[in-house]
Amino acid sequence: MRRTAVFLGVTLAVGIAVGAIGTQVLSAPQGPVTRTVLLETDLAGMAGKEGSVVLAEIAPGAATGKHVHPAHEFAYVLEGEGILEVGGKLAVSLRPGVAIHQPPGQVHNGRNTSATSALKILAVYIAEKDQPLTAPVK
Repeated sequence: MRRTAVFLGVTLAVGIAVGAIGTQVLSAPQGPVTRTVLLETDLAGMAGKEGSVVLAEIAPGAATGKHVHPAHEFAYVLEGEGILEVGGKLAVSLRPGVAIHQPPGQVHNGRNTSATSALKILAVYIAEKDQPLTAPVK
C-alpha cells in the first residue's frame, strides 16, 4: 500500500512538472512574423518553377521589416488590420478581403496596426525552384 501511495505521489509530481513546462513552451512569445508553408509544389509546364502557399501571421503591433520576394506574390488578408508600405507609393490599408500583388523585387513592409490581434495573410508565390521566398532589405 505504501509503495502504491509513493508511486502515485511521484507520478502526480512528474505530471505537474511536465504540465508546467508544456504550458510555458506553448505560451512562449512567438517571433513578430511567422510564416507557415502550407503547400509547395512543382508547376507543370513551367520548368524550374514552383508554387507555394504560405500563411503569414504578423503579431499585434509588429512589422515584417523591409523585404523583397524574388517571386510574384499574390496575397489575401484573412484577419486583422494593417498597412502595406511600398517604396514611392501610397500606403495600402490591409483588412479582411483585401487582395494585393507584389512583383518580384519590390521593396515593402507590412505593419499590423492592431495592439491586440494578429494580422493573418494567405500568400501564393510563383518562384524559381528551391529559392528563398523572402529576403530582408537594409
